[in-house]
Amino acid sequence: MSSPTPDPHARRYMHCLPFGAQLIGATRAQPHTRFRVWAPSCSAVQVVFEAAPDGSTPLSTQSSLSTQSPLAPLDMTSAGNGWFEAQAPCGPGTRYRYRIDGQQAVPDPASRFQPEGVHGPSVVFDPRAYAWQHAHWMGRPWEETVIYELHVGALGGYRGVTARLPALAELGVTAIELMPLNDYPGERGWGYDGVLPYAPHAAYGTPDELKALVDSAHGLGLQAFIDVVYNHFGPDGNWLGAYAKPFFRAGVKTPWGEALDFDRFEVRDFFCDNALYWLTEYRFDGLRIDAAHAIGNAPWLRELSDHVHARVETGRHVHLVLENEHNASNLLEAHFDAQWNDDAHHALHVLLTGENEGYYRAFAAHPVRQLARVLAEGFAYQGEASPLHGGQPRGEPSAHLPPTAFVMFLQNHDQIGNRAFGERLRTLCDDDALRAATALYLLTPQIPLLFMDEEYGSTQPFQYFTAYTGDLADAVREGRRREFAAFSAFTDPAQRERIPDPNDARTFANSSPPLDTRLDGERCEWMHFYKSALAVRAHLLMPRLGHASALGATVLADEAGDDLAALVAHWRLDDGAILSLALNLSHDDVPLNHAPDGMVVFETPPRARDRIDNGVLPAQSCLAWLTGDVPDYAIHHDARVIHQEEPRA
Repeated sequence: MSSPTPDPHARRYMHCLPFGAQLIGATRAQPHTRFRVWAPSCSAVQVVFEAAPDGSTPLSTQSSLSTQSPLAPLDMTSAGNGWFEAQAPCGPGTRYRYRIDGQQAVPDPASRFQPEGVHGPSVVFDPRAYAWQHAHWMGRPWEETVIYELHVGALGGYRGVTARLPALAELGVTAIELMPLNDYPGERGWGYDGVLPYAPHAAYGTPDELKALVDSAHGLGLQAFIDVVYNHFGPDGNWLGAYAKPFFRAGVKTPWGEALDFDRFEVRDFFCDNALYWLTEYRFDGLRIDAAHAIGNAPWLRELSDHVHARVETGRHVHLVLENEHNASNLLEAHFDAQWNDDAHHALHVLLTGENEGYYRAFAAHPVRQLARVLAEGFAYQGEASPLHGGQPRGEPSAHLPPTAFVMFLQNHDQIGNRAFGERLRTLCDDDALRAATALYLLTPQIPLLFMDEEYGSTQPFQYFTAYTGDLADAVREGRRREFAAFSAFTDPAQRERIPDPNDARTFANSSPPLDTRLDGERCEWMHFYKSALAVRAHLLMPRLGHASALGATVLADEAGDDLAALVAHWRLDDGAILSLALNLSHDDVPLNHAPDGMVVFETPPRARDRIDNGVLPAQSCLAWLTGDVPDYAIHHDARVIHQEEPRA
């Protein structure tokens, strides 16, 4: 087999970090590295070098010190304000740590790679070793985004995900979103307990393999997003408190650990550079900011956005998305593209399952009204008192925002994995109702997000997993079981004992989709359903979502005026056409006074439109129709999609 022809446009990228180990202007024959670390809580810092162990993880195109003698420890010079720096005649592959006050040796907080894990040495890495083959890629406009969230480890590492990309592109996905990659302890975990934000997790592969994953995605027209955690560090492997205590806000805790002090410019710069690092050195197209409300510093969030958009190349599409319990619409007016819309999920989940415990309490009384408000205005909670917040107001008005400012989903890592047993929706509700809700979220102008293997109608759980050991493992296992003690199904301690142990390797195995992705039986049927809906979105909606606006949503009622689990919503598209969606999640047909006055472009179940012509919205159904100009596009992927002929009167 001949070697592929090199791309004459291939480029090499490096984000020049003001801290950490940075290669400086020298040839590969005579390399030099600058080391720089902020350690305001100590008086002396050394760089100590180590030889690579036999059989260590290869660094791909990087050289290794396995055949060299390590350099002698190097005293770092104080540069003022807690900074220490030094230069050494070493290059890629050099293993090193910082020794603090002549005692503890710690990894570099800005390490680019940790081949032996968070407790091992850091490695000098040359970002320019990877030649990008799709350097022409400039991204895609936000309104073209269809997100596919996945866990890299569960899909076989960077190479395993890369192998799945062609199928995702064919499905109609336009972006992959990787759960956090920042290095965390152990080989398996969700990644939200990371301690080294610049080091991609070594158990998934090398940094160059991660770049190849992003590069391959771009070659298929797929955006690549990464989930970043800027609100806390994990409990194991975080040494910052030993030498940089001011990094944390004294006496302030988050649910996950000590709060970071974003009033300090060293902390602000550390994470601003981290965002730019992923966007420039790894060429990611966007970031999802985990639990932004826990950062507790809205001015810094705006600063982060301004910093990113000022530094990325002109004309490149780069997107910033929030997870934010506060429903702060002001952050979506100029600085961030969108927010994960938990309100949409919670309302739909209650309608589908009838569950009303935990955070579903806030959506138990009027879920269909809250869903209607989500479709018409974005957030369900826009300043109303929330029973989950002690009756305090939650949220801000959001009706002025475009529908694309909200990411809508039925399943994601949180909503599945934070359940005691990690159940998928197919095990909790009827298939027909799930298909109807799926059609809704895939065809609204809000940005849809799928969770890995959802497109195959997966019933496989996605459970919370870690690889902690010792006392920490015991604390995590028992703490998780205590979390569910308030739920009616787990008041009995014996029932709580059935909750899977996050540290058991079987919990991770049970959460990892099979490598065999053959399409047969119901897997094929579900995949074609998703593919059909996404084809409608790509051809009939995406080109006209740039300035789409909601026109309102109506809850359907029975003769007594009581709400039914059904609604109709409308949006005006860029060219003036009207998109309408009718949804009925109940087990009964409901009356619909006005038949669609345009062209039906999607329906589930098959032939549902025939009933609508007679003034009935069938049980567990969803229809989408367009009024006005409809492009000449026929879809044949699935019987649930209507061939477009003449517009209906």
